[in-house]
Amino acid sequence: MNFHTAVEQIVANKNNQVIELPSGWAQGRAFFGGFSAALAAQFLLKQFPIEYHLRSMSISFVAPAEPGEAELSYRILREGKSVIQVAVELQQQGQIMLSCLASLGKARSSTVKVASETPPDLKTIKDGPGLPETDIVPEFAKNFDYRITSGGMPFSGQPGRTFGGWIRFREEQQQLTTATILALVDAWPPAVLPHLDSPAPASSLTWTIEFPDIPLKSFSSHDWFQYEAFIEHAEHGYGHSRAGLWSEQGELLAISRQTFTVFA
Repeated sequence: MNFHTAVEQIVANKNNQVIELPSGWAQGRAFFGGFSAALAAQFLLKQFPIEYHLRSMSISFVAPAEPGEAELSYRILREGKSVIQVAVELQQQGQIMLSCLASLGKARSSTVKVASETPPDLKTIKDGPGLPETDIVPEFAKNFDYRITSGGMPFSGQPGRTFGGWIRFREEQQQLTTATILALVDAWPPAVLPHLDSPAPASSLTWTIEFPDIPLKSFSSHDWFQYEAFIEHAEHGYGHSRAGLWSEQGELLAISRQTFTVFA
C-alpha cells in the first residue's frame, strides 16, 4: 500500500476510525512517524469544513507504532467563532502511539501582512548527492528522493548547524496535501546525524509544525521541495531544531520545530 492509498482510507464525519498502517514504511523497528502524523492530519481535515485551515499541530510520539490495525479518534477541546482546538490520538492494542493537539482556523480580514521567510540558498538538485543505497538507510526513506546540499551526509562526522536540501516522493504523483507535507518534512533525519561518525539511533520526541495558508492545488508530491533544518541546541542525548519546507519557487509551505533524541 502506498502513502496516498493509505491516506484515502480515512472517511469524513466519523470521529473514531480503524485504519491499516501499511508495511514498507519502517523506521528502524517502528512505523515511520511522519506517516502516523500525516494520517492524524488527514483524519482531522476530513472531519471539519474546508474553510477551517489546519494552522498548527503539536505532536508527541508516545510509543513506536507498527504496521497493522490502528485506531484514530479525536475530541474537540474548544470551538470558537473562527478557531477549533482539537486533541487527536492514534492507538494500537489499546495503547496510545501518537498524541496531537491541533488548531484549525478560518481566514479573517486583517491589516497585518508580513511576507514569509524566503528559503536559504540550497543550490540546485544537481549539486548534492542522494542517500546511499545501504542497509543503514531506513526502509521508509526509500520512498523518497533526496539531494543533500546543506550540511554533510548522516554519520559522516561533519559537524555544523544546518542540514537539508531537496526532497520529493520517489514514485507517487498525487496532488500535494497537508498530509503529504508532514511526510516530506519528517522524512529528513534529525539534523544532528551528520555530527556522528558511525551509525546510531535517533528519533523525534516531540514535533510542532505550522502551515501557512498557501493553495496546494498546483503542486504534486513528485515535485521537488526545499528543506533545511537549523540546530539550536544539542546536549545530553537530546537536541532542538527548527526547519522550513519551501516549494521549488520559494513559497513557504511549513514551519517545523522538533525535539529529538540521539543515542550517541
